[in-house]
Amino acid sequence: MSHMTEDGLLPEKFGPLQGVKIVSTGTLIAQPFAAELAAEMGAEVIQVERPVVGDSGWRTIGVRLRNSADGPAVATTWVQERRNVFCVTLDLTQARGREILLKLLARAEIWMESSKPGTYPKWGLDDATVWKHNPKLVITHVSGFGQTGDPDFVMRPSYDVVGQAVGGMMYQTGYPDPTPPTRAAPWTGDYITALFTLWSSLAGLTYARSTGRGQSIDLAQYEAIHKTLGGTMVEYFQQGVVRERSGNRAQGFQPLDSFQAKDGWVVMGALGEVYNRLLAVIGLDPADPKWQSARTNLESIEGIEFDAMLRGWIGERTVEQVVHAMAQGKVPCSPIMTSKDMAEDPQYRAREMHIGWEDLQAGPVRGIGIAPKFSLTPGRVVRGSPAVGHDNQRVYGELLGLGEVELDSLRRDGVI
Repeated sequence: MSHMTEDGLLPEKFGPLQGVKIVSTGTLIAQPFAAELAAEMGAEVIQVERPVVGDSGWRTIGVRLRNSADGPAVATTWVQERRNVFCVTLDLTQARGREILLKLLARAEIWMESSKPGTYPKWGLDDATVWKHNPKLVITHVSGFGQTGDPDFVMRPSYDVVGQAVGGMMYQTGYPDPTPPTRAAPWTGDYITALFTLWSSLAGLTYARSTGRGQSIDLAQYEAIHKTLGGTMVEYFQQGVVRERSGNRAQGFQPLDSFQAKDGWVVMGALGEVYNRLLAVIGLDPADPKWQSARTNLESIEGIEFDAMLRGWIGERTVEQVVHAMAQGKVPCSPIMTSKDMAEDPQYRAREMHIGWEDLQAGPVRGIGIAPKFSLTPGRVVRGSPAVGHDNQRVYGELLGLGEVELDSLRRDGVI
């Protein structure tokens, strides 16, 4: 019995990306997470992994769950980030594996991959060859440093933290010297890259659907990260300024920082007219020139005194008292939330940001829900994360029409 709609693998159509077909052949976070985001919005996503071991990194790293005492262990991040995805295995170093990939790509609209430059051309799967099988295909190449450039640089291996370092994010994250630069956690560079991967792929799809022409997208992780640095490079090119680390404090005005209350931490910011509202909340006169000077002259006597008074006011109160007072005064302020805080927070609950679903390996689980919220075509979770090769029969047998004899041969030879 088929579990597919007439034109695809999903049991029903939903979401704003219904009808979009994506093949994903990357590993770990950045590129596959982009594909999974699309799957949550209704796209059909086929994730290709290596036979037997699968994506050995992301399936096993971190806290692991078991549905039963003797059941397989699966990483919590895999459970969270491979929902709605159909997982198949395929050895692309074998000719028959490459033939099957081309069959998958022939019916797809987007192919996302992450690898060192030259990997797929080495296997005879360069863009031009793939387009002979599907000229409308959008091909998104995700790599650490791009497909072109300095030959030594582009062939270097990369991880999230390397991308953050090269892209400029890491130098600005953390506290001033001698404290070392800090990575943005958990894997911020990878998740930024994932967002660039998805929006650029959908932009390419828009063009392909209107013109019938697919194109290649060259996405370097360090460039995606670099794009999020605001005015950093204008400051350098125009004025020679190297933006330094300042911890959680803003540069040039106060307050914007983390502050310790009696029972925890809050973060607060007050810019422009909000600053005057903050002064009123903590009992200082907004008309006093001393406090107006303090807002931009951080290292002056007034600036230091204001910071000390604000920290003293907050330190005498609980987190709840501080947040309530600031909310009443219309000053942006929040607890710095832990996992427990977020799980119990009424706003998270009201917007159903944490949901339960049935994982195909770990059983009933609860985690992060769907974002953003579409009014007419909301995303949803229709299946949990699959085991290695879980969908081989469905994809290769039902979708591509390969017979049992051929499938047995492919299994025997380690192609799938």
